[in-house]
Amino acid sequence: MSSSSALPPKTTPRRWMALWFAYPVLALAGMLTHQQGYSLAACALLLTLLMAPALATRRPLPWLAWTLLLAAMGWLWLHGMVGLLLECVPIAINVLLASLFGRSLRAGSMPLIARFIEAVEGPERLLTPGVATYARQLTWFWTLLTATQALVLAVLLLCAEPGGLLAQLGVASPWPVPAGPAQAYVHFGGYGLIAAAFLLEHGFRRWRLRHVSHPRFHELALGIAARWPQLVRGQGPAAP
Repeated sequence: MSSSSALPPKTTPRRWMALWFAYPVLALAGMLTHQQGYSLAACALLLTLLMAPALATRRPLPWLAWTLLLAAMGWLWLHGMVGLLLECVPIAINVLLASLFGRSLRAGSMPLIARFIEAVEGPERLLTPGVATYARQLTWFWTLLTATQALVLAVLLLCAEPGGLLAQLGVASPWPVPAGPAQAYVHFGGYGLIAAAFLLEHGFRRWRLRHVSHPRFHELALGIAARWPQLVRGQGPAAP
């Protein structure tokens, strides 16, 4: 397999990864400055990144959906409600991730982690003793973690006092949560938990599968980023 057919140009995944890092910067700026323009930019960037594979097909329907969603964001911005939309983003991301990981565990499907391994290290790696089993177990782990995270974030969004959705609707919260800690977890703690889980799993995997050679972290990240749209659709690595 030639390198040109296996991977897109190296600048492509790095460019998109840089844009992914721009989202939390804009979201944080919106939270700290209370300027809804930053929040609007963060939501618009995230929408564009998520829809980029569909937009790249140049079909009219994805572009129409993207335009209508941007228009809806603009309407929310004009009415001062983009901040609420931004607070829902972490919940939506975790629901999406839980769905992606969970659907890949269905009978007849390859677990998402196994697809990552196949894409970065080749299909023969899954034949190594213990690797395929660990891939399925790790897919279960990320499914449960992201689903639980989505539930926790939803409770915090609803039950924060003051400022939670229930408080804004005049409904008493069944589990009152101080707004400060709730906001801190939504905007920092949730992402920190995912990052910590990723790093701890990376170390645990090297111990658990110590009989296997492992790709370096940046090789793993770039390999997954380069093939992400194909991987989530259940397609294998590019043909030689």
